[in-house]
Amino acid sequence: MSYKTIVTVLDNPDNTRIAADFAADIAKEHGARIVGLHAEVVSTVPLVAPMEIPDPVAVQALQEVVHNQAIEIERLFRSKMEQTGLDYEWHSFASTVGYGTEPLVETARSADLLLAVQPNPSKYSDTQVDVETFLFDSGRPVLLIPYILKEPKPIRRILIAWNGSREAARATFDALPFLKAADSVEILSVSTSEKETHPSKESGVQIAAALTRHGVRAKFETAACSGKSTPSQVIENRLADDSIDLLVMGAYTHSWLWQMIFGGTTRTLLQSMTAMTLLAR
Repeated sequence: MSYKTIVTVLDNPDNTRIAADFAADIAKEHGARIVGLHAEVVSTVPLVAPMEIPDPVAVQALQEVVHNQAIEIERLFRSKMEQTGLDYEWHSFASTVGYGTEPLVETARSADLLLAVQPNPSKYSDTQVDVETFLFDSGRPVLLIPYILKEPKPIRRILIAWNGSREAARATFDALPFLKAADSVEILSVSTSEKETHPSKESGVQIAAALTRHGVRAKFETAACSGKSTPSQVIENRLADDSIDLLVMGAYTHSWLWQMIFGGTTRTLLQSMTAMTLLAR
């Protein structure tokens, strides 16, 4: 099993350079075709007071800025692909609502893997990439690259955040190509206190055994929150202590109990990413 179609979300020139580099690195390893995906979005419409009608001059200026940016993104992407000699294609769509439009979601559904760069919180334009829409609507795994990572690195050590849920299982097996190539894979179940039992322990042992049968070097471990620490902090510490290259985890759920115990962890980890993260649901 390998990734053969990688849809790469390209939302601005800075992220395009990073995303294209990481996509190319993965595509070389898996013999994949790269699809560059971009949405031309005008997010705000200037209004003229006091009647609050659209200002056509300002709207035209915004559209030109967005279109020129799309041209630059396409140039950067094609240049990288031509340099590497990889098989690729380019898709650009006009959109008024971001990356949630149907043509973009349909393109995403054709992928083995979606790749996007984590939004930089200090740059508002980066928030154009609606990763949640892709997770909920595309049904495909998403590999998020931390904006602090500027160049690809080998994925040698992987941590799976395990809670026994459908989302965690989906993410684990969607990550199988990465898992099989890794030097070590740790499956970690986190309880909210040292006194709490691990309801996912049995399933964690079973998933470790299943991965081992695929040739994955997997081991299952448990950890508990102590004091005022949260599951996300426990995972963050493990990422740093073990020099993890890739975090694999399920994304969101509708279970109110899971939201109480662990539901905020996904969002918290995405806001402070230190490792590449593969998400699925």
